[in-house]
Amino acid sequence: MVEPDVDGTASTVVADPLVRDQAPTPAVSNASDGVLLRVRTLLPEFTGALQRVAEQVLTDPAAASRATIVELAERSGTSPATVTRFCRAMGFDGYSDLRLGIAAETGRARSAGWTVDIGREIQPSDPLERVLAQIMAADTRAMHDTAALLDLAEVERAAVAIAAAPRVNIFGASGSALVGEEMQFSLHRIGVAAWAWTDVHNGLASAALSRAGDVALGISHSGETGETIELLAEASSHGATTIALTSFPRSPLAELADIVLLTATQATTFRPDALSARHPQLVVLDLLYVAVAQRTHERSHAAFQRTAQAVSGHKAVKDGSSAP
Repeated sequence: MVEPDVDGTASTVVADPLVRDQAPTPAVSNASDGVLLRVRTLLPEFTGALQRVAEQVLTDPAAASRATIVELAERSGTSPATVTRFCRAMGFDGYSDLRLGIAAETGRARSAGWTVDIGREIQPSDPLERVLAQIMAADTRAMHDTAALLDLAEVERAAVAIAAAPRVNIFGASGSALVGEEMQFSLHRIGVAAWAWTDVHNGLASAALSRAGDVALGISHSGETGETIELLAEASSHGATTIALTSFPRSPLAELADIVLLTATQATTFRPDALSARHPQLVVLDLLYVAVAQRTHERSHAAFQRTAQAVSGHKAVKDGSSAP
């Protein structure tokens, strides 16, 4: 019997064709490690019924870890055959292995102090204490997931490229632009010639002047922001080394870049994925900044001292001796 849900497969097929022939993301290739992180990473690649199963697992992981295959199928509006295909697409031999993986992860979350109901909607009547706990739990989880997902060899490559670059262009739109400006400020303080561009015309002009050895960093949570992709492509066409900071390893931005730095997110009410990506993005860029500073230690230390001294006269005098 063919399942009425449209997911590109019949119920007799054991692996969804959308993910069957694609290699798993290296950072999360172990199906038993970071199950929920892997589900979030692969979610955009699932369609139809498979996507509904993935969304149900992410909405209530604790319940999914206790549910039978029939119960999970009913909650997601699919069939046991689709749940089985979902398990295979995730790299598990069967449903029991998926349940054990989710149970182990939710157990680690409880022991680490993360709330089990991270996916719970924040209600208008919720006290600020609960809202704070929910946000802290979500951000903590996102930080840990980002650390697990991040390829440090890629960070190393990016740091080496930036440390040697005559010019670094940073591209981003909207909230990603704010993150890019923070990175530009940090690099500028240690003597790295960096510019953050938010205007497409100005950004394209700068990208067109790129040369071999320059670096272009594109920031986009979805990896699908057209302007950022265009700017990175322009810089790449002139020989710049390109770096993508995104949450989706198979996004157009990631596929374009020479180096890909991945982040994880944990959305909460009023903070969808694009907004909840900010803290993980800043953590990765902080790591990259420190890695650059390490590799240019003498130059960076001298530049930081000079810039700190230059602005010191504008800081308040703590002892009040120079106060009018």
